[in-house]
Amino acid sequence: MSRQWEFEKVPKSIVPLFSITYTITMSFTIVSCLRLDNVRNKVWVATIGVFSTGLAVLSSFGMLLLMGVPFVMTVSTCPFLILGIGIDDMFIMISCWQKTNVHDSVADRLADTYQDAAISISITTITDVLALYLGFSSPFGSVQSFCLYAGTAILFCYIYNILFLGAFLALNGQRETSNRHWFTCVKIPVDCPPGKGRRYSICCVGGAYDHDTGTEEEQPISGFFGKYYGPFLTQKWTKASIVVLYAGYLAVSVYGCVEMKEGIDLRNLASDDSYISKYYDKSMDFSHYGPIVMVVVNESLAYWEEDQHKNLNSCITDFYKLKYVDKNFFLSWLDSFQSFAKDLDINSENTFIGNLLHFLEKRPMTSQDIYFDADNKIRSSRFFLQTLNISTTKEQKDMLISLRETAKKCPIKLVVYHPSFIYLDQYTVIVHNTTQTIVVATLLMLAISLLLIPNPLCSLWVAFSIGSVIVGVAGFMGLWDVSLDSISMINLIICIGFSVNFSAHVSYAFVSSSKADSNEKAVDALAHLGFPIVQGAVSTLLGVVALSFSDSYIFRTFFKLIFLVITFGLVHGVAFLPVFLTFVGMCRNG
Repeated sequence: MSRQWEFEKVPKSIVPLFSITYTITMSFTIVSCLRLDNVRNKVWVATIGVFSTGLAVLSSFGMLLLMGVPFVMTVSTCPFLILGIGIDDMFIMISCWQKTNVHDSVADRLADTYQDAAISISITTITDVLALYLGFSSPFGSVQSFCLYAGTAILFCYIYNILFLGAFLALNGQRETSNRHWFTCVKIPVDCPPGKGRRYSICCVGGAYDHDTGTEEEQPISGFFGKYYGPFLTQKWTKASIVVLYAGYLAVSVYGCVEMKEGIDLRNLASDDSYISKYYDKSMDFSHYGPIVMVVVNESLAYWEEDQHKNLNSCITDFYKLKYVDKNFFLSWLDSFQSFAKDLDINSENTFIGNLLHFLEKRPMTSQDIYFDADNKIRSSRFFLQTLNISTTKEQKDMLISLRETAKKCPIKLVVYHPSFIYLDQYTVIVHNTTQTIVVATLLMLAISLLLIPNPLCSLWVAFSIGSVIVGVAGFMGLWDVSLDSISMINLIICIGFSVNFSAHVSYAFVSSSKADSNEKAVDALAHLGFPIVQGAVSTLLGVVALSFSDSYIFRTFFKLIFLVITFGLVHGVAFLPVFLTFVGMCRNG
């Protein structure tokens, strides 16, 4: 039970990290929403946005725990992830609110905000939730639990953002309409009264807006995307450079996919300082030897009959022919008993059982290898094989498959087993299952994009981005020495949702733009959503960065893959996809 006990300790190790993460993310969110204008300041909206996300995690986890859904180790990473996703949606809503006319009523401003933000947020939520719920079809229990908890938390996050955060945005809008101070809620002047100093102007004046557009004044970083970055990105030589850069990215990613390994090192399931890890390190000194595998006779066999004995010996000989089995080692209670009873009559059931019971009195440890029923009949028994030369994942998988195939061919009902087979079993299905889940999820995302984005060609670009990000994450995962296992499979499923998040926002903004020229549409999309996308990416990374300091391989791997997902998703959203969309002049609304 040592392995199980040590694994159960791992989730508790990240509890302190969550408080650190929440503090860092809260600080970043508030700083991102700070405004020098004392009326337009969005500090309270940011605070409620983080609080809303925390409520979503609490509500979803509480509901699933009440329903008896298992809480496994991988689920411990969910709060870190959901925190980033919820704040990302909040940034989109704030950005759209700032684009509304300050002279409109609060109801109209909120309606305009939802008109722009709700579709975009709905697309990302639906795709995230469906991708995760689709992952529930995985044969791995850890993947099923994670996908169920994460998908439900994202759904609650969406509900809280649309209802709870939206309601608070309306209250904050009423404060802004009355031109009240963000902290004291006291009415303040728009312009500094004569005779008042600079300090009064900084602390007690607010409510400025762009008199040309009627919207809130543009933030410097938002202006950067519209005035500088967007026009720079749509230059011909910049587009050519982006295409070359993408080709290099794709080439390296494909190479990494080829080099990717399968399987998980069992020592990585416990904490770095666990005695289990030290045990596995020491066991490498005997790496010539693999596990000692049980061969279980899973039926009532007449061991005293010569024909049955020959059949059993024939099956054992077949095991000896396997290259991973030591031909000089075979631990058998039957062989020991026959040596003990060489001068005794054991050719009938009664004499065989009688002498066997006498033998077991002298060799009590051997009694663990035989199971008797209430009538002293042998219902099952076991023998042991020593495996050899198993150091790589491929050799472990080949050993497992060859042992099972040999047992299946035997006319006697045999089962081969070792405790590590629970983990080795994933090698036989992980590639097929991961590929199948990703392909089905990507096609589902394409269908949703076609339904919600008003241009089929742009929807295809969204699907293209999903595939591109997945290939990139899988490739660099292999180069970063992360193997394909149930843990990385979870992150590849998440990858689908996050790649949709970035590409759907940009594609929808591109299609919805009123500009005529494709370059202008790309610039308009970046000016509108470039900064919120970057804010969402940074907040998500801050939400998981604490996991990089964990003493558990599982949580460090989670950080690595989320880092790759967010980084590549962001690059696709603000660089690759806007350039590729400009190549398709037909992408116009309607």
